[in-house]
Amino acid sequence: MLARVDQLNRDIAEVEELIAPFEQAVERLDDIPGIGRTAASLILSEIGLDMTRFPTAGHLASWARFAPTTKESAGRKKGRSATGHGNPYLARVLGEAAVSAGKTNTFLGERYRCIARRRGKKRAIVAVGRSIIWHLLSDPNARFIDLGADFHDTRIGPERKKRNHVRQLEALGYRVILEPIA
Repeated sequence: MLARVDQLNRDIAEVEELIAPFEQAVERLDDIPGIGRTAASLILSEIGLDMTRFPTAGHLASWARFAPTTKESAGRKKGRSATGHGNPYLARVLGEAAVSAGKTNTFLGERYRCIARRRGKKRAIVAVGRSIIWHLLSDPNARFIDLGADFHDTRIGPERKKRNHVRQLEALGYRVILEPIA
């Protein structure tokens, strides 16, 4: 057993030596909620640093098997709404990162919870996983900045809030008359 532990420690040291040239990219990916050093190393080992192969984030998501597909014939949807073919290892890492980010009190966590309420957990995983890494790797100077869990709440103006509440009450069968307080 000790020999096996020693072999594992040598393997870990070898992997750390291989990742050393990419330390700056690993650090930038490590800033994202849900992605640790191990996940960042896996992501970089699967896609590398050359983002010129992927002109947009959608191309990377498609290559990673993280782009939802729609199979339709004569107006009828076919299949199970799977994400299609691609790199299953990268898709697994992005999915785990999205689920981990969903448990945090950050912008990505709130986005995951909002989509999961409306569309389901699997669609939320795909939506959050798609938005995680391409922008950081395509621009070497970019850093992750968390917008905060209340980003959408602070962006909605009072008129829009008022309009939404009136619509909701009217949908419940109430007639709404708004009068400003003097």
